[in-house]
Amino acid sequence: MKIALIGYGAMGQLVGKLAVDQGHKIALTLDLDAADRSVEDIAEALRACDVAIDFSIADTVPKDVEACARAGVPLVVGTTGWQSQFEPVRGVVEEYDGALIYGANFSIGVQLFYRIAARAAELFRNVDSYDPFIEEAHHKRKRDAPSGTAIHLHKIVSEKLSQDVPVSSTRAGYIPGTHRLGFDSIADQITITHEARSREGFAAGALLAAQWIVGRKGVYEFSEVFDEIIKDRGIV
Repeated sequence: MKIALIGYGAMGQLVGKLAVDQGHKIALTLDLDAADRSVEDIAEALRACDVAIDFSIADTVPKDVEACARAGVPLVVGTTGWQSQFEPVRGVVEEYDGALIYGANFSIGVQLFYRIAARAAELFRNVDSYDPFIEEAHHKRKRDAPSGTAIHLHKIVSEKLSQDVPVSSTRAGYIPGTHRLGFDSIADQITITHEARSREGFAAGALLAAQWIVGRKGVYEFSEVFDEIIKDRGIV
């Protein structure tokens, strides 16, 4: 694939390295200075690419989506914090008959964590003696709180339990991305935790999504199509 990288920070660089290692080509990189360029200029540059992967900042996502949609280039959005603009973004993709796959977290491990959490919530649904809670912690440079991963985890667990679940966030030092689902009672506490040791899991998942979205149309949430993606790739 000929890939465009939108946002060339730590995640963009890691995705680029992994993509090249897998035999793909980085045809275009757009860093934050692209914010000064028009949508038309960005779309023109993107037309030479098969797919784009966005790990930029939340404020630029709507513009990036429009540029990709105009160029006819499917887009993978790994950036979080832009979901308040979801409906306008989806409208743009549909207007241009484009393709978008987005997710709170592209880590394969986190996707499996979501499924374990959903099953755990089902088991606790009719047990009144346990109170559910979600805790998440990240390094002090992470801007959004709660994290997109915690928000999605909250949605999954709250729907399974038919009740709201409290979420707490910590931003300090160099804490690796950590998400914990717990069930607490007077007798004991049960917790399920995902801790990210590196960004490689996110990069690998984003590349899987990029390969899957090429040739498709529409708007997809990564966790909703994850089972199909890993089946197509023969992972499980």
